[in-house]
Amino acid sequence: MEIKSLAQELNTNSYPGRGIVIGKSADGKKAVIAYFIMGRSVNSRNRIFEENDRGGIRTKAFDESKMEDPSLIIYNPVLKLNDFTIVTNGDQTDTIFDYMSDGHCYRHALLTREFEPDAPNYTPRISAVVKPNGDYNMSILKSNNGKPQCVRYFFEYPAEAGLGHFIHTYKCDGDPIPSFEGEPTPVVIDGSIDSFTEMIWSNLNEDNKVSLFTRFIDLETMEEETRIINKNV
Repeated sequence: MEIKSLAQELNTNSYPGRGIVIGKSADGKKAVIAYFIMGRSVNSRNRIFEENDRGGIRTKAFDESKMEDPSLIIYNPVLKLNDFTIVTNGDQTDTIFDYMSDGHCYRHALLTREFEPDAPNYTPRISAVVKPNGDYNMSILKSNNGKPQCVRYFFEYPAEAGLGHFIHTYKCDGDPIPSFEGEPTPVVIDGSIDSFTEMIWSNLNEDNKVSLFTRFIDLETMEEETRIINKNV
């Protein structure tokens, strides 16, 4: 499969929705993580990322007075469990955390979940788990060609220097919004955390982008560098 430019994947799609990028730095020393959210409605755009007390981030209403239904937009996108990092686009982050805490696999957790109950879009649930050695798993739970039946896909990747995989909720904008199709897209990973962060943020659609989280994890020391950008400031 062709390895794509992440910048091009982003700037040629006005609405990929929520997206996860996992990979390994070009020097092979760091695990690389990115998670972004976009929004079309006032409720979806009224959000920011902030650090939580569980090694990750949570979403929060920027203006509490404008918050409507928080059920699908307020959650922990990132949690840490020992040296594992869990990244998802919904409250399945907590489901994975709880199952892994009890000694189960992330797959067992996701077998209890399905796409979001937001017909007719049936927004997919996308998830990733980054292991202490940098290897990673990804998953998408989506509707069966727009029908309210859940199909589940799981992917497991050995970390390779300079390579990552990108999965997002929507194929593109639309009404209803079409779900992501196929395998996670292989993408080039390069640069420092700051250049990587800026590359993603600057290539997301200006009208629809909301927040971005990035993290580089040193695979020898497990030290972390994190960046958060919120459009609402």
